[in-house]
Amino acid sequence: MLLWIFRLIFLTVVVGILFVSVSSEPISGKADSINFWAVVWSGLGMSIFVFLLDVLTPKGKLTALAGVFFAVLVGLLISVALSPVVNMISDTYGTEITADGVRVNKITPEAVAAIKWMLGICICYLTTSIVMRTKDDVRFVIPYVEFAKQTKGARPLVLDTSAIVDGRIADLCQSKLFDSPVVLPRFVLNELQLIADSADKLKRNRGRRGLDVLNKMQANPVIGVEIDDTTVPEIEEAKGVDQKLLLFTKSCNGRLATTDYNLSKVAQVRGVDVVNINDLANSLKVVALPGETMEVKIIRLGEEAEQGIGYLDDGTMVVVEGARNKIGREVVLSVTSSLQTSAGKMIFGKFESFAQDSGESDRRTSGRRPAAAGTAERNRS
Repeated sequence: MLLWIFRLIFLTVVVGILFVSVSSEPISGKADSINFWAVVWSGLGMSIFVFLLDVLTPKGKLTALAGVFFAVLVGLLISVALSPVVNMISDTYGTEITADGVRVNKITPEAVAAIKWMLGICICYLTTSIVMRTKDDVRFVIPYVEFAKQTKGARPLVLDTSAIVDGRIADLCQSKLFDSPVVLPRFVLNELQLIADSADKLKRNRGRRGLDVLNKMQANPVIGVEIDDTTVPEIEEAKGVDQKLLLFTKSCNGRLATTDYNLSKVAQVRGVDVVNINDLANSLKVVALPGETMEVKIIRLGEEAEQGIGYLDDGTMVVVEGARNKIGREVVLSVTSSLQTSAGKMIFGKFESFAQDSGESDRRTSGRRPAAAGTAERNRS
């Protein structure tokens, strides 16, 4: 709305200036003079051209247009600066002394002007080409490209969807292990909401768990979570949340917190610092102790005979021996071993008994939360 008001003011000012100009005595005194029609047609032509260019140019292309304009301006300034050099070369090498001792310039002024025009065109082409090729690297020229987003203090920790669903990031921030602001881009929050609204029950539970973890972090006075609504055309045009995350993290000079193994590898290739929660858990050697009991619902068959597969709330895969024929039931298992890798965590156990139907027993009957959290594979909607 504000932009259209500005456009209306522009058209009003143009019409007013045209009216005042053509009403002046030197111009209006001779309505059939070339001055009158030159002012009218040039003013209307330029105004209409600029107005249509502004309205019809896509939003994402305005930065490229500003870059071209700046490049042409720089090219013209360089051409003006080199004009005396062209005159000097013309006077030095384009003149000769006649028999009468008179210095005569063999290069006409028209030829010198043509050389200057060609020089200006070549320089403008060169500057435009340089700007278009380096617009993503140079960040300090105005209005060539926009300034890179600067952050104060410690480098922010950018949260990925998988890190939020995982849940351990809340405990890590609570322990003040990360003494840096926690940033959640708006597009990550939107993805989390889509997962929570999914028709798939497993995805829906993961999404709702992520929203619960996020609410817990926002309610904690020790953790400062900032929802970033910044709109950057370069980030908005990227395809996929992963690509947007990498560009966003790089633009704010932050660190990406995730449990997605593939995203971690791509981020390392792109030069983005990554905090892989699974790697951090692996380095801390936090494991589920053998003999510990827990409850899990068997979802599907395992690859080996008599194996049933279940998942914890955070997505950790649990392989239960002797639970192949107990799909859809809540069972109590005894942990035999666990495996922690950068791709996630797996817990192995054996079937002990069925869980109580009253639901009074806790999912972790041993009274302690099993280590773990990490997804074997990130499941995006």
